[in-house]
Amino acid sequence: MFKTYKRVLLSTVACGVLGTSSLYAENTNIVNSIMKLRADVEALYTKIDDNKEMYKAEMKSNAMQSADSEAQINRQETALKLAESELTKAEEKIAAASNKNESIKPLLVSALDRLKATIETGIPFKVSQRVADVEKIKTQLSNGDITEEKALAQTWASYDDNIRLTKEIGLFKQEIEINGEPVMAKIAKLGSVMMYFATPNDKVGFVSKEGPIYKYNVVTNKEDVKKIVALFDDLQKQIRTGFFSLPNALILSESK
Repeated sequence: MFKTYKRVLLSTVACGVLGTSSLYAENTNIVNSIMKLRADVEALYTKIDDNKEMYKAEMKSNAMQSADSEAQINRQETALKLAESELTKAEEKIAAASNKNESIKPLLVSALDRLKATIETGIPFKVSQRVADVEKIKTQLSNGDITEEKALAQTWASYDDNIRLTKEIGLFKQEIEINGEPVMAKIAKLGSVMMYFATPNDKVGFVSKEGPIYKYNVVTNKEDVKKIVALFDDLQKQIRTGFFSLPNALILSESK
């Protein structure tokens, strides 16, 4: 009987020890889970704080770019109004000379020279071709190959084209120079405010003006590259309106 009681007692003690060990292990697991959850929560709070700072910085950058864009557009609108004003004055002078039966050749040559200067100092879009077209009118007028009336019509058409280019958005091709090397590239022209390029070897970038010189800047930042590539894709699909996220590439009209 004593032996039986001893076995029962030992069995009870063993169960108690096993139960205590199981409870300890379970409590340890709970504590570890709580510590892990707390660490996860702290990591999430840290990430939220970082995202808040990134969002604030991005909003500030967007606000600055928006202000720069608005200022640039205002300058371009002013330049456009001045060009239209010059065209109106030239029209009035030529009309007055025509009424007096005077030769309008000097006025046409002067108007063409001003247009040529505008093209050479403006956005670097097909400059050599546009200048050649102006010089052709001058040469034909000087040689008597065309009448003054025809030269007048061609001069107005050239001025109209120049004004239209300040508003035109689209894809084109032209030769550009990168690091001193000429390359045929695709051009995304946003009026006369911004110009982006994409080369056959997958380089992309934008045009900026440094003093009197225009420079083709290659973009290497992955996010900016994606934005420029997306612009080319949208323009290829004839999408010319809507919201475009682009790296700041305003072409400044004044010298630095």
